[in-house]
Amino acid sequence: MKYITHSVKETKELAKELVKSLKAGQVIGLSGDLGAGKTAFTQGLAKALGVKSIVNSPTFVLMKVYEARHKVIKTLVHIDAYRLDEGSNLEALGIEEYMADPQTLVVVEWVEKIKKIMPKGVKYYNFKVLSEDQREIVVK
Repeated sequence: MKYITHSVKETKELAKELVKSLKAGQVIGLSGDLGAGKTAFTQGLAKALGVKSIVNSPTFVLMKVYEARHKVIKTLVHIDAYRLDEGSNLEALGIEEYMADPQTLVVVEWVEKIKKIMPKGVKYYNFKVLSEDQREIVVK
């Protein structure tokens, strides 16, 4: 499935729509260039899940955990793998437990950096900058 958005707001709105098709216990992998909309998309997911905290990219802390107020998804885990060469740093943070939790949604930015540790069934989203305002988001 391919989507085109024309603003950060549209990218967030798309995420809110797509959250309806997600399941608790799911892992989402986001890939694409810097500034392509991965964090904006995650912010839209968080809002749709009822996360009250400000969601920004966890580049320097690697992972942030948010309480969700959703009927099925109770925790949102947001990972930024940009600075990683492999998944061992995340394994030390307990990522496998989060990925196995049936009430948690795990979102991984720069998923291509840690593909080796991703479980089966990951839903991949590829973000591409088409112009200053346009983004292409392909769901695999």
